Parts: sequence; structure tokens; C-alpha cells
Amino acid sequence: MHLKNLSLLNYKNLKTAEFDFDEKINCLVGNNGVGKTNVLDSIYHLSFGKSYFNPVTSQNINHDSDFFVVDGEFIKNEKSEKILVSAKKGQKKIIKRNNKAYDKVSDHIGFIPTVIISPADRDLILEGSETRRKFMDGVISQSDHIYLEKLLQYTKLVSQRNSLLKYFAANNTFESDTLEVYNLQMSSLGQELFEKRKEFLKNFIPIFNKRYSDITNNKEEVHINYKSQLFDNSLSTLLEENLQKDMALQYTSVGTHKDDLSFEIEEHPIKKFGSQGQQKSFLIALKLAQFDFIKQISEVNPILLLDDIFDKLDENRVAHIVALVATNELGQIFLSDTHADRTEKVVKNSNQSYKIFKL
Repeated sequence: MHLKNLSLLNYKNLKTAEFDFDEKINCLVGNNGVGKTNVLDSIYHLSFGKSYFNPVTSQNINHDSDFFVVDGEFIKNEKSEKILVSAKKGQKKIIKRNNKAYDKVSDHIGFIPTVIISPADRDLILEGSETRRKFMDGVISQSDHIYLEKLLQYTKLVSQRNSLLKYFAANNTFESDTLEVYNLQMSSLGQELFEKRKEFLKNFIPIFNKRYSDITNNKEEVHINYKSQLFDNSLSTLLEENLQKDMALQYTSVGTHKDDLSFEIEEHPIKKFGSQGQQKSFLIALKLAQFDFIKQISEVNPILLLDDIFDKLDENRVAHIVALVATNELGQIFLSDTHADRTEKVVKNSNQSYKIFKL
């Protein structure tokens, strides 16, 4: 699978731009602020129906306009697939495949498997549990539509239960029957999500460990641990036991929406004890493991977007990743860099076809 061409209109700082891409390696070079990352993000947008960096649709529209259009032609299983994403201020975003609009954005997820590696990934280590949960859910959802639908249902139920708790507090009332309806549905869906996450991590963690080992030459031991309240109790019991607490807080304090992943190096949190280099290696391994997992499930090479990759890895490590294209371990790669000479040197040595776009 590869992206053949791309057309942008009023997308972020790019008023208009068109690209015809190489099937293997594509390099976007230029000074900071010219829009290299925005081109990569537009490809991500075609894959996921949203920006990687700013999920607020209206904020991806060029300041001088009231709409944007991102239009790309992919070749998947030797067939042309035209994907278009457009948005106008005050209107619902539209995603089309071969000129036919999707009813739901979620129906498109996973059709164009894509993985992005970006300096923004540091949030996975530095930020709270929500960021790591989103990563885990994102990987599973690309290959499991039923999981995605159940996740969306569960998230909606949590929001509705929270609204009910606020209503109880504001009106000094309590309706156990109404609350029980939400508890029952949440318990069932929450348990299913928990089981799916456990199953996913059982398969994903060995892939991650191998990638980390390859990147660092077995220098140290790393771990990913799944943390969930459901290891200790069923969700129905947890909701029952924490009712008074939830009533006081006016939100649901227990459930799979509180799950987390702990990232460790030599049995210590990598956030506190990992060097900057170790954290970078951990994140690269995490994203390449995501690539491997999705490739395994979808049986196609996902598109790999490498944003400002030299900021994360030294030249030799970047060359190692680019060289994987030659072995067909990776498919089409897009990378951005501020130094054209450095980029060309690395891709030339890969003995693969490539194009360099100067922005």
C-alpha cells in the first residue's frame, strides 16, 4: 500500500500544495515553520479523519479561509482508493472514500493503516494516563472495529453517568434505578474492553521488547505493565463500592477509563529514571512495535510518518530504520528534516527509490 499523490487546500499554513510521491521514500525538507509537519499531518488526517497534533477540526483551517480540503490517492491491493477530508467552519467534517461519504468517521479507521513517530510522542511518557490509554486504544482500534464501537459506547455511558451524578447533586436527589441502568451497561462493556486490552498487550509486549532490544543492542531491560482496577474486582462491584465517593466527586472514579500503562526501565519508571536517549529509544520501539502489530493484523505495510526524526535519533539509527524499507520490512516512508544534505545522504545509502521535496 502507498500514497500516490496528495492535494492540499487551506490546510493549516499551506494555502495550496500538490505532491506526487515515490512508492518507497519521501523526504520533506526545509526550514522550521514552512509546513513539513503539516504535510505529514495531512496524511495522518486522511488515515484517521483527524489531525495528530490538533484534533479540533476548525483549528486546522488556514487563518485566511473558512474551509480546508485534503485529497489523496492511495494504491491498496493494486486498487486506487481516493480519500478526501474536508471541513468548513460551523459545519460537520466530511470524509469520503471514492466520492462516497462515510456515515461515521469510525467506519474509516483502519482502512489506511498509518503510524507516526513525532517529537510530540514524549507525551506518552510525560503526560497522564489518558495519553497512554489513547495510544493503546488507537492501536487496537485500527484492527478491531467491534472494539472501537464498544469503546465509543462505553465513553458515552461514562459521560451520561457523570451528568446524572451532577444532576443528583444539583437537585439534592437520588434515583437508584436510573443509576443501575448505567452501571449494568458500563460493567458489561468495561469488562469486554479490559479483556481485549489484556489480550492485546499479551501479543504487543513481546514485539515491543524485541524492537527495543534491536535499537539498543540489549543494553537494558524495559517493561510495559498494564494497570487496571479490574484486576482486583469486577466493575459492577467497584461501582457499588465507590458510589458515595462518586456522589461526592460528581463523576465516575472507577472503571476502564482509568486504566494506565506503566513504562519502566530496570524496574524503575522511565519518566523519572530514564535518560533522554533511553526515553527516545523507548518511544521509537513503542511506535515500531505498533507498526509491526498493525502489519501483522492487516497484512499490509502501514505508511510510516517520521516527523523531525533526526531530533529523536542519531544519523546511524535513522539510516537503520530507512534501510528496513529495502528488506520490505517497512513500506512507504515519509520523513521531515531541516537539513537536505543530511537527509539525502541517509536515503541514498538505502539503495531505494526516493524523492526529496523542498518546501
